[in-house]
Amino acid sequence: MAHLQIAAGAGARLARFLFMPPESPNVLPLHGEIDLNVSPQLATAFSEMVQTKPPKVVVDLTHVTYIDSSGLAVLIVGMQQVKEYGGKFALVGVQNDVRSILETARLDQFFATYPHIDAALAAD
Repeated sequence: MAHLQIAAGAGARLARFLFMPPESPNVLPLHGEIDLNVSPQLATAFSEMVQTKPPKVVVDLTHVTYIDSSGLAVLIVGMQQVKEYGGKFALVGVQNDVRSILETARLDQFFATYPHIDAALAAD
């Protein structure tokens, strides 16, 4: 598994994107805090991922502790990119802190969410 570490500046928190091996090219697991400092890299990761037009794109938020409005915007755009070609987009493993942010922004009803990756991949 390849790791891309993205430092958010001197003394800042570290977020990292873990890219799954080829057997799971449609799963994007994220770790840490997704904020303005890492959102551009996340947007690039989505753009690269959707170029192959996978039928399902699953974003694993199990290890995400925080997401700000820029991170939410990237998820929204990513979902729109997937829907444009007829794919399905899902979030999995949404923890309480992130779920609260989604609910505050009323995005909990906007995204399809599942408890784990297998459930999202098996869903129609």
